[in-house]
Amino acid sequence: MATVTVSTPGRICLFGEHLDYLGLPVIAAAIDRHIRIEGDARKDQNVVINLPDTGSREEFELTGAPLEYSKDRDYFRSGVNILMRHGYRFSRGVECEVRGTIPINSGTASSSALMASWIHFLIQMSDQPRLLSRQAIGHLAHEAEVKEFGEPGGMMDHYATAIGDVIYLESDPVIEIEELRPKLGAFVLGDSGEPKDTLTILGRLNHGVKAIVEKVRALNPDFSLATTDRLEIETFRDSLSPLENELLAGTVANRDILREARQVLEAADLNHIQLGNLLNSHQKNLREIQQVSTPKIDRMIEAALNAGALGAKINGSGGGGCMFAYAPGRAGAVAEAIEREGAKAYIIHVAEGTRVIE
Repeated sequence: MATVTVSTPGRICLFGEHLDYLGLPVIAAAIDRHIRIEGDARKDQNVVINLPDTGSREEFELTGAPLEYSKDRDYFRSGVNILMRHGYRFSRGVECEVRGTIPINSGTASSSALMASWIHFLIQMSDQPRLLSRQAIGHLAHEAEVKEFGEPGGMMDHYATAIGDVIYLESDPVIEIEELRPKLGAFVLGDSGEPKDTLTILGRLNHGVKAIVEKVRALNPDFSLATTDRLEIETFRDSLSPLENELLAGTVANRDILREARQVLEAADLNHIQLGNLLNSHQKNLREIQQVSTPKIDRMIEAALNAGALGAKINGSGGGGCMFAYAPGRAGAVAEAIEREGAKAYIIHVAEGTRVIE
């Protein structure tokens, strides 16, 4: 079998941060920074994964089904297990190298891009390689990363990295994905260098909002985050604490910002200024209500806006990691401004999804 190379992009969440695990829509864009896996089949049943970016290596043997996990979030083994559950078989092991240009633990879906690349690579190396849709690969990646380990994240990262470009994703009551084709200019990704605590933040906001919804539904069984408007939630004010009222209102406001942004992105003539304003509104809620921004990221965003960016927001679960700025025509100046705040900056563009490189 010839060498197989698979590449999957990272992603930024344009709109809908902290909404997808609540069953609400998100809009995400794949970016031209990637996780790339290149490898060949072996003559034995060993799996050897070389990780030069982290100076590490993983090895295990394809014996038994399912494979036993040796650590928390044992993604390489879980990818094999999920595919075996779906009928794939591996009579030979593989040896591969994993390299990436996506900032790690920064909110740009490096782990999901890794999982999508690994799933895509394993499918090609299996005894019955087949051509799956990018959406199907995203579904398998979500199953292997999130469902397998009972983690609280949503589906956005896996579908965004696998499908690529800009997508509008609904996951409730069923998965519906619309591939948008806006003519977007350049973005600048800023990596604060601050480590994130994704699971703590997701747990706080995920469980917090769901508890509020349960409390409100006890008063009104017809209440829905998807359909209840901002004026109607005022009727529940006396039954909720000030913090609960603020979090509920902020969640609904972010939902409405996303709906307006979808119309902007679908317009034949994209209004770049309006798009930037909506990013700024989303960031205001994330900073003041969801409280997932940090002082350093706030300074990076302010510097980007002062340098000519049209809009900017934190990216991912928050508490550290990355922000991005929409900066058509000003990307170079914005990148320099972000770096003056002690961060790393990358000029990025929208990218296609996971692919086998011929």
